[in-house]
Amino acid sequence: MLEIACFEITSAETAMKSMADRIEFCAHFELGGTTPDFYEFLHLKRTYKTPIYVMIRPKGGPFFYSEAEFIQMKSSIISFKEAGADGFVFGILDSHNEIDEAKNAELLELAGEIPCTFHRAFDRTSDLEKSIEILIKLGFKTVLTSGGKSDAIKGKENLKNLIEKYGDQIEILIGGGVRSENISALKKLTGGTSFHSSAILKYDTFVTEGEIKKLKQLSS
Repeated sequence: MLEIACFEITSAETAMKSMADRIEFCAHFELGGTTPDFYEFLHLKRTYKTPIYVMIRPKGGPFFYSEAEFIQMKSSIISFKEAGADGFVFGILDSHNEIDEAKNAELLELAGEIPCTFHRAFDRTSDLEKSIEILIKLGFKTVLTSGGKSDAIKGKENLKNLIEKYGDQIEILIGGGVRSENISALKKLTGGTSFHSSAILKYDTFVTEGEIKKLKQLSS
């Protein structure tokens, strides 16, 4: 399974015309991804068949949110759910960088049957195994992770461990520097079957349809 993170509509359309299994649609690459424009999402949903997972994140920076920001997140889930989102991507931590069970549970309840991914806020928690067990208990379908390290290659041993212990309970989506030149090695080293790459390359040029095709072929 290959997911492509897209931070604006041009790269989203490139990914949706390609072999990507789904896209993660967000805005503001420089902030690490925030909630995208609602009307751009509507255009993509009405034009393409590729599933769209929507990032729900009101701001960049820490994954600890004010009450006003949390209300904004709930409102975004309601709006995008009504508009046909295929999945949601979010993650709320408390002030100690641990998973805020109560607030994540509220968002999951609002999402209902729509599958939800806990994003790389997971990698900031102190105990990955404890955290993934919480996510499974809460009902997340996917966790996006680089194994607690700055990129997936550096986190390969942790990723292998998580996949061996929990891969039958939650989709472990390997992300963090995943490109065509390392995806085969990551698959071999971790036993992973789900990969996440971003629609950007060096110098902020957009990933090409050819790169996505190569990623898909190498991950298969």
